[in-house]
Amino acid sequence: MYLEHFGLVELPFRLSPDPAFLFLSKHHARAKAYMESTIWFTDGFVVITGEVGSGKTTLIETFLSELEKDVVVAQVNQTQVSPIEFLQSVLVQFGFSPFQMKKAQLLATLNQFLIEQYASGRKVLLIVDEAQNLSHRVLEEIRLLSGVETTKEKVLRIILAGQPEMNEKLDSPELVQLVQRVRLRFHLTALSAEELRAYVLHRLEVAGSHGRQLFHEDTFPLIYEYTGGIPRLINTLCDTALMGAFATERATVGVAELRTAIEELRWTDFASRTARLRHIGGHFPATQRSTLARIVVTFDGEKVEERELPPGRLVIGRTPDNDLQIDSKLVSRHHCQIITTPEGSVLEDLNSTNGVYVKSKRVRRHHLNDGDVIVLGRHEIFYVDERAARARAPVTGPARADEE
Repeated sequence: MYLEHFGLVELPFRLSPDPAFLFLSKHHARAKAYMESTIWFTDGFVVITGEVGSGKTTLIETFLSELEKDVVVAQVNQTQVSPIEFLQSVLVQFGFSPFQMKKAQLLATLNQFLIEQYASGRKVLLIVDEAQNLSHRVLEEIRLLSGVETTKEKVLRIILAGQPEMNEKLDSPELVQLVQRVRLRFHLTALSAEELRAYVLHRLEVAGSHGRQLFHEDTFPLIYEYTGGIPRLINTLCDTALMGAFATERATVGVAELRTAIEELRWTDFASRTARLRHIGGHFPATQRSTLARIVVTFDGEKVEERELPPGRLVIGRTPDNDLQIDSKLVSRHHCQIITTPEGSVLEDLNSTNGVYVKSKRVRRHHLNDGDVIVLGRHEIFYVDERAARARAPVTGPARADEE
């Protein structure tokens, strides 16, 4: 790698959440303060939302690393689950083996655990990441759990973190009672142009730059133009630019090296790249927010998971902060993403180590067609375009509708 070339001791732009690299913009600092308030106040939920890659998971990991020993934590990341599966997940985090329990047993065990912890002087915290995927039934279970109390106070502290769709879900009429329990609600925005510069320099400093300017000043406006201030995109672009500068034996990254990286990633500027996505997940009519496609994940030929693809972005990778986690050494921490719009779905490689393959060809960016098979190591992801399926539905016999 390029560490020795640039005199660094760590990779400065890794995508995995690392508290050591946390950059506290004014919005990140405020969100962290809201999380910390849950330790002292038990009178409601804290809800933190933000775009994919805005730094929610890194904030959570930093917050957890700073907790006192008297705080008992359950952290749930897999959120496309039934109410019983959710309760089981929480109890597993608390050290139980609840898989043979019925719902009444699950609730009784959890309630007893919460009261025992309170009696022992310990605080109990539940953190749910990717909470936008929770069903209304699971959210109702969480609301009921928040009501467990002694004669003096509630005994379970709750933080819900998720993508902006979480706000739309909370505003639905079915969740009025839950929203009444929300004490603090905060949306984590992207970095400003000034904060982006400070963010890049901060991560380089933590990685061992010792004040050396590895990115020319005139690169920062360009980085902002192509990332929109989203930390994960900043990391991807800056890492690619450093790799390119290393390959050409450049001591620093200038505009030329940065533009080469942009071309390799096949990015357009952030504004045009996300123009269609800005109104996804809340501004389309309900008929357009329905499932547009789905994917079926298999491992060595055996089905392991199936996901619907409504309009929006699905990030796939090895770590729990992804929308779809594939726990394999052949899959990068943040491997690829599928962006779905009413017009179709696009697969994008997120600078993965082992690549993304469709039809035995490694792809950086690929417009998915019905029946495409995405290969990630030993996992295969079958893409089913529901629009194509609906178009074929009226057809009788073996004939298929024409595909584009």
